Amino acid sequence: MKLYSIHAGFFKLDGGAMFGVVPKSIWNRLNPADENNMCTWSLRCMLIDTGGKKILVDTGMGDKQDAKFFSHYYLHGEYNLDSSLAKHGFTKDDITDVFHTHLHFDHCGGTITRDGSGGLVPAFKNATLWSNEQHWKWATEPNDREKASFLKENILPMRESGKMQFTEVQDGVKLFDDNITLKFAFGHTDAMMLPTIRYKNRTLVYMADLLPSTAHLPLPYIMGYDMFPLKTLNEKKRFLQEALENNYVLFFEHDPQVECCTLQMTDKGIRVNETFTLDEL
Repeated sequence: MKLYSIHAGFFKLDGGAMFGVVPKSIWNRLNPADENNMCTWSLRCMLIDTGGKKILVDTGMGDKQDAKFFSHYYLHGEYNLDSSLAKHGFTKDDITDVFHTHLHFDHCGGTITRDGSGGLVPAFKNATLWSNEQHWKWATEPNDREKASFLKENILPMRESGKMQFTEVQDGVKLFDDNITLKFAFGHTDAMMLPTIRYKNRTLVYMADLLPSTAHLPLPYIMGYDMFPLKTLNEKKRFLQEALENNYVLFFEHDPQVECCTLQMTDKGIRVNETFTLDEL
């Protein structure tokens, strides 16, 4: 097995929304905001090459939205899915499976693209597209607070393509082979999935939006986007203790600088120990 970091670019989100109840005077030191109070975040996906399968975890925002949409989220930077895959010798046609941690637009927007006639089609023509039935129902029948994150043009064409499959909603369920299992979290959105990978004799967890960045390690640092923040608080607390005790490697999807880290206990609680890239693992 080989893991690759696949960078789909950078985007911006409101700093207050990203840090919830934490005051700007504190969080602004961690990820400084621009003049519009927007902070830069990464769209960092992962390619898992098992030999038999090439599994892409999340797909970033994509580029099919209109100018008004991108004026809110400021997609920028030199990276995109095509160039990042090409850096490692792959194309979208090589991908056998696209696994979505959840269906918010910044995690699944690159899965569906527009064809020459403007129709919506899978960007990965040879890939099976993965979610779970509980989250799919949540995403396709969204509540009024979260529906702006679930875009129909990202989600419905997946089902229409005939390429969708669902996995079980159960911690520890195996995905593809014995080295890849799933953890579930329910505070950010219902039934978000965190791939947990046994790699080079280490356990690596793809953090998605349970821990968007290293700046979110302190327990109260919970996004305003989370549907059930107290549930997130408990999930974070439980996970961080487990990760510390087992020396997990954490892989961050949204941290603008840090790709991976391990943890240590400090007088302020569980914090970053070492930081490194997948290539350095």
